[in-house]
Amino acid sequence: MIEVNNETDATVDEVEFAELARYVLGEMHVADGAELAIMFVDEEAMEQLHLQWMDEPGATDVLSFPMDELRPGTPDEPTPPGLLGDIVVCPSVAARQAATAGHSAEEEMLLLTTHGILHLLGYDHVEPEEEKEMFALQRNLLLTFLANR
Repeated sequence: MIEVNNETDATVDEVEFAELARYVLGEMHVADGAELAIMFVDEEAMEQLHLQWMDEPGATDVLSFPMDELRPGTPDEPTPPGLLGDIVVCPSVAARQAATAGHSAEEEMLLLTTHGILHLLGYDHVEPEEEKEMFALQRNLLLTFLANR
């Protein structure tokens, strides 16, 4: 089950983000019964979460909160259903990043959501090799999603 909630004034196509999440989870061979929540919050709420959980001041673009520590499956052995976790995205931070990167705020939020899902599945980008793998995977997932919609 995928739940998408927009708690901001920003325009967010909640159906599109649910479809993206279903696509990414399917590509990562996570069982249909996995639970995921995607929330869009304002900068004040994001700043509070960032300080509380990461001990860092200021709003950030995306935070991921894994629950059952599910990992990607395989075509023959999908990840069992469980509580994947929560992703929190800040549309106003995403819009500023999108302007700098030269694409739309929606595309940035789709990228951040994909990034957040990969974090929930255990991917990280602390080490250069991890970053290379994670960023290549998120780029491929997002591009194939956008090409197929």
